[in-house]
Amino acid sequence: MQVSVIVPVYNIIEYLERCVGSLTAQTYKDLEIILVDDGSTDGSGDLCEKLAKKDERIRVFHQENAGSSAARNKGIKESRGEYIAFVDSDDYVDPDFIEKMVEAALRLNAPMVQISRDEIDENGSRLEDVCKPPKEEMIITAHDQMRELLLHRGDCSFCTRITHRSLFGLDSPEGKIRLFPEGVLNEDFKLMIQMLTGIDELPKVEKYPILPAQAYHVFYRIGSNSRKKDSEEFSRVFSDIVDNADYVESFIGDVYPDLKSIAGRFALFQRLDYMLHIPVSMMNKNNEFYLRVVRYLRKHFSDTLFNRYLTVKNKLYLVLLTIAPRFVRKVHKSIRS
Repeated sequence: MQVSVIVPVYNIIEYLERCVGSLTAQTYKDLEIILVDDGSTDGSGDLCEKLAKKDERIRVFHQENAGSSAARNKGIKESRGEYIAFVDSDDYVDPDFIEKMVEAALRLNAPMVQISRDEIDENGSRLEDVCKPPKEEMIITAHDQMRELLLHRGDCSFCTRITHRSLFGLDSPEGKIRLFPEGVLNEDFKLMIQMLTGIDELPKVEKYPILPAQAYHVFYRIGSNSRKKDSEEFSRVFSDIVDNADYVESFIGDVYPDLKSIAGRFALFQRLDYMLHIPVSMMNKNNEFYLRVVRYLRKHFSDTLFNRYLTVKNKLYLVLLTIAPRFVRKVHKSIRS
């Protein structure tokens, strides 16, 4: 059974060889490794070609710069494997990363298998786990995984799993394909939600195993899309997570009615995150997105007060930011600086 591993590549020449080397060293050998060069200008594209000459399982595609989602989507369309995996080009994996998940997929006839991850900083130090790994193998239902994601405890990253090609709609008679949304960040979340709910009328995953082994290593590199430290650069991802919250709220009552209150908490929390990171200079009447967030908070003021899934600290911040957003942010900024 072949597994396609898709690696989007963009100006990552310093770390690309480590990433690809961890894939060619996999104990599971029936792989195709798809490197999609997304218009690199630092020589990464040439390095992809050199690496392909060393291992016939590597296939290289080049495209004009269009973002990591577009590169992933190119890989999906070109994939031939029964299962599909994704590895970011600055990350790396253990030698048995694929083997462990394939074994579980075959044993349990699972269309999706998730493995655990850790995070490593630029100094090689291990950071606190973002997602707590289970102590032993567990099987989670789509409903429960949805609940975990809305409570910010689940892992929605496609880099920590193998996914059967049918869940992307590949080879389906209808010809409809499920792809990553392009031009946004936090793109894994929306695609995962679609696979958990089937809201887009493509196959859904009912349940899947989560393995305890932390075999995927996220390299926390300041400067990557989701790991920027400058508040101005951060504003885009926090806008996108608000949009994702609205997307969930639009249908959650029809799919999982018992999660409606948790989805309400999710929508408020995502807006809290946005309000705590948007630069004060962008909190003005010319910023329609910001005004929309404030209007939502004021409309849902009672939900802030009575939603039992929000912490007291969450509620306090939300109340203050709803009443006097600019003033509170200025005070918050002065305290933290």
